[in-house]
Amino acid sequence: MNAKQRITHPAVAEPPAGTWSNCLVVGEQIFTAGIAARDGATILAEDEYGQAKAIFEKIAALLDAAGAQMDDIVKLVIYVTDISRREEVWRARCEFFSEPFPVSTLVEARALALPELKVEIEAIAIRGAGG
Repeated sequence: MNAKQRITHPAVAEPPAGTWSNCLVVGEQIFTAGIAARDGATILAEDEYGQAKAIFEKIAALLDAAGAQMDDIVKLVIYVTDISRREEVWRARCEFFSEPFPVSTLVEARALALPELKVEIEAIAIRGAGG
């Protein structure tokens, strides 16, 4: 039986106690919560490109702490508040991934946790999947 292991990293603020985990490892699988471009109350970027880039950097930090890398990501779920700006998210995504790209779902959401947030991303990785 593979027990859940909670992963933390100083680059990713921990949620309030008793709410959720940002990253869990089960066996070789790694799951992230929906990660946003914020550090506490500070929003790390104003536009979709900047937010997506900041989020991917936070996901990379969590994966590194879990012994994995961005190429190990097999699935992304990306939430945006304005789907017409999706190309800015894709531009950031191309800076972190190469062929074969992870499978991906892009969903427009009416709102995220804070009004300033425009992008939220979840990732699923399998350690070693990237080669």
